[in-house]
Amino acid sequence: MAELTKKIYDIVNYPGRVGVLGTADKDGKPDAAYYGSPRLTEEGTLVVGSGDNLTLHNLHENPQAVFFCVDEAPVKPTTPGCRLYLKVRKIWKEGPILEAIRDNISRNFSEEAAKKIVAAIVFDVIEVRPLIAKGY
Repeated sequence: MAELTKKIYDIVNYPGRVGVLGTADKDGKPDAAYYGSPRLTEEGTLVVGSGDNLTLHNLHENPQAVFFCVDEAPVKPTTPGCRLYLKVRKIWKEGPILEAIRDNISRNFSEEAAKKIVAAIVFDVIEVRPLIAKGY
């Protein structure tokens, strides 16, 4: 498991924060999607609510993903942020984790948006990298 600092938690869990979740299908065809629901838990997992979409389809085929999140805008070479490299631990189609995500989305966005959430995806954070890598 990756080391997660308070700064990483603050960036990912800041109220209203959004990021991009990158996935790929079994053949490696990539997709990137805008997500506002991810939460980084104290256990070091990233929890995401997902509709019936390409992201969910890809994760059923390929459990690897990356979440890209910035701390401020406009983005510059010095902008704080992170890239979380992930692996699916479990996809829940029912249960308390999914209901908690729907409740949160209903409160913070809309009931209509919450109704579209069909899965709760729990990822293990495998690696954390800065936005700007200084070499390989």
